[in-house]
Amino acid sequence: MARIPEQFIDELLARTDIVDVVESRVPLQRAGREFRARCPFHDERTPSFWVSPTKQFYHCFGCGVHGSAIKFLMEYDRVEFIDAVEDLAGRVGLKVPYEQRPGRTPERDFGDLYEVLDAAARFFQQQLPKSDKAKAYLDKRRIDPAMVERFQIGYAPDSWDALKQALGARAGGGKLLDQAGLSSSNDQGRSYDKFRDRLMFPIQDRRSRVIAFGGRVLDPEASPKYLNSPETALFQKGRELYALNQVRLAHSKISRLIVVEGYVDVIALFQFGITQAVATLGTATTRDHAELLFRNAADVYFCFDGDRAGRSAAWRAVENVLPRMRDGRQAHFLFLPDGEDPDTLIRKEGAHGFEERLKSAAPLSEFFFAHQEVETDLGTADGRARLAEKCKSMIAGIPEGAFRDRMQEMLIEKSTIRWNLPSSLGGVREKAESMLDDRVAAMRATANPQAAAPVVRKQSDRHPVRLSVIRSAIALLLQKPQLALAIEPPYLFSELRQPGVRLFVEMLSIVRARPEITSALLLETLSEREEGEALRKLALMDFPAAPEHWQAEFNDALSSLDRQTRQQRLADLTKRQSEVGWVGMSDVEKIELRELHRLLGRLNG
Repeated sequence: MARIPEQFIDELLARTDIVDVVESRVPLQRAGREFRARCPFHDERTPSFWVSPTKQFYHCFGCGVHGSAIKFLMEYDRVEFIDAVEDLAGRVGLKVPYEQRPGRTPERDFGDLYEVLDAAARFFQQQLPKSDKAKAYLDKRRIDPAMVERFQIGYAPDSWDALKQALGARAGGGKLLDQAGLSSSNDQGRSYDKFRDRLMFPIQDRRSRVIAFGGRVLDPEASPKYLNSPETALFQKGRELYALNQVRLAHSKISRLIVVEGYVDVIALFQFGITQAVATLGTATTRDHAELLFRNAADVYFCFDGDRAGRSAAWRAVENVLPRMRDGRQAHFLFLPDGEDPDTLIRKEGAHGFEERLKSAAPLSEFFFAHQEVETDLGTADGRARLAEKCKSMIAGIPEGAFRDRMQEMLIEKSTIRWNLPSSLGGVREKAESMLDDRVAAMRATANPQAAAPVVRKQSDRHPVRLSVIRSAIALLLQKPQLALAIEPPYLFSELRQPGVRLFVEMLSIVRARPEITSALLLETLSEREEGEALRKLALMDFPAAPEHWQAEFNDALSSLDRQTRQQRLADLTKRQSEVGWVGMSDVEKIELRELHRLLGRLNG
């Protein structure tokens, strides 16, 4: 697909006031230099959602969500990146420029693809009333006519070229049909309709535009049972969910999403009034699916068959959901009785019965440990050690917060010897509990190496403790990226062997290459780095000095880093002199050593 230039994103955010964007959707109250509200992304009584006009980003101290105006629209309106950019651009009167990536369909041609897919959907719908066996299948599955219309279900005729004959002329002689994934070619190069004698389910994007199809065979002996469109410029199956647009249309705010395996399962749940169902498209739950699910709802229920294949699919979902389990998000797993699927079950038990099953669904933590404990004997020390080894790396990948803490505690409880001591041995019990506390702390430190390093902490959520020089410099740069424009490379302190220096130099380069970058966008640019969480904390701290004095503080920090670099070089040369003697040093090293002694003596004096 086409991409949007970084320079345009920087300019767009420079012209956008995040306070106006957030306030158009969430009522804000001024609190000093910032604004606050009750977080729109999780339930809370006390406002912990802050919007900073100076830093141009938002952050919730409750659930941890944060980002730029673009990220806010993506999260709040449940739209994709391009849609959020188009929205903001329209606000400030800018036209979004698109750059073409090599080998991809140009953006200007997407309109033709959407048109031919929409025309194909209408063609399939027109064919449905003409097919007795298609109507008989719908009757057999007890799918209401209202659902047929709502989901635009159609029928692909049992013909090699019915669609091509109907749309070939308007589809550029079939070229667009190929690009849209609606036709295939044999070894002789002859094209034919990809979908034949199948019930057709249009797959739509967030704007309710048809981007692909799923076809279900009517002949029980035919295979494959389901056939999906191949991936195209508009459709990547690992990033789409069937009926998500229908859920969005049915709910202004989505309280939950229920993930099932088939199109008919989704439609049956809708038919019985459970209008939060979606389905993956012939693939296991991917990381993109997990992010898309949680972007739209805080609670996600995965509904699988109870057999080995269903539990295997559930575990693949766990692997991709865990890294996205920020605070405020919940995942549950419902396993159905043998021989049942959501379609058959809701018709037997009704909506109330299905809802009761959802209430009994296993929380992610429960299913996680139940799966990991299979073939593990927790009655032995080796078994407990094996469980800890299997689980600790996956738990370490969970975002920092209450959920990860709870998972670590559960692992420790399961992998630690139980102390069942009588009250008369209170001293022994206290010692055992102390050992357990030490083990908890050790395991947390192992799971989160950064926790052992000094990080910015809040006092009453607003006041930072003392920082090192490099962290102060990074924090100031995050608060006001344009501070970097007042200094020119090369930077003497880039030679300083100290944690954070390489990251700081990289940040300076990013800002100098993108002079209009905002604090929020700089954070998002660095969000995938291992220091991402620490950077977010630094960006949230308050400086006692007013913003107009930040440049002076920044320059002082850089001067201090330069002095540390000279001291480091002096130590290196002094060590060199002790190893080879004055005679063994080069003339350049001697001159540099004398100059460093003179310069540092003057600075320290």
